[in-house]
Amino acid sequence: MAGNRTSTIMYTVLAALVPGLIAQAYFLGIGVLLNGIVLSIFCALIEVGIVLLQRPAQLPRELNRHLGDGSTLLTAWLIAVCLPPDLPISVLAVAALAAIGLAKHAYGGLGQNVFNPAMVGYAVILLSFPALLASYPTVGVDSLSGATLLSDFRYRGGTTVAEFMPGVAVAQHQATITAGLFFCGGLWLLFRRIISWRIPTAVLLTVGVLAAATYDQGSSQSLGSPWFHWTAGGTVAAAFFFATDPVTHPANPRHQILFGCLIGAILFIIRTGASLPDGIAFAILLANCTTPLLNRIHQRPPRSAHD
Repeated sequence: MAGNRTSTIMYTVLAALVPGLIAQAYFLGIGVLLNGIVLSIFCALIEVGIVLLQRPAQLPRELNRHLGDGSTLLTAWLIAVCLPPDLPISVLAVAALAAIGLAKHAYGGLGQNVFNPAMVGYAVILLSFPALLASYPTVGVDSLSGATLLSDFRYRGGTTVAEFMPGVAVAQHQATITAGLFFCGGLWLLFRRIISWRIPTAVLLTVGVLAAATYDQGSSQSLGSPWFHWTAGGTVAAAFFFATDPVTHPANPRHQILFGCLIGAILFIIRTGASLPDGIAFAILLANCTTPLLNRIHQRPPRSAHD
């Protein structure tokens, strides 16, 4: 029963990703889907290799358990969501090895991992190949070649928001549609009770509040409006599909809100103050570090008045 429940969750999340992935493929190119296919193959091969090393005598049963639950396929496509199209096969292989071999099986397999495997795979190649992962197709007349909307905004010089936005109107429109489709997928997961509302709501509200507090009416020093930060850089996908990984977020509902707020705050700080144009992976991975502590606090029995 547990295995059937796990596979149902994994394939439901995969289905919810489809609208956003289609939008990415339409706007960025079919290479987005090619990344996902190659990642799926590599992740599956790494699973097979690990099973052969650990339990070769039980290969059919173990392969069915590890590959049949859909977790490997979901990890591959979650990584693909984060990537520009047409990455080299070698880079995708590194991402798959980091996600499946390091983040998942080094901790004992599904359900034992401390860190979100997809975010580990993405973070490893982001740090290893930063130029490649910033090479998005040029969108709009005035867009910088190979730059993302966030990095364009971050390094716009003395340009006000009102002066900057018309030049990236096409990119902003595409980002908004993509974010909207990921949002619809997230709402479907809420409707199906696959995820809880607490974490995505906390992530999005925290980002929105911080953006509103620092917007300063759009001057050349403005850090961006709430709408800009919600629609740019995969914030919605992160809130609904990455931060809600049930293994790596806290079990207690109140702690889930704290967890989501932490992700939103770290994301905004990295996005607006660090050298990287976005910080989704690092925000989620740093928040993952707090999950064991928060779960221990939740399980700790209350102290009596005589203690």
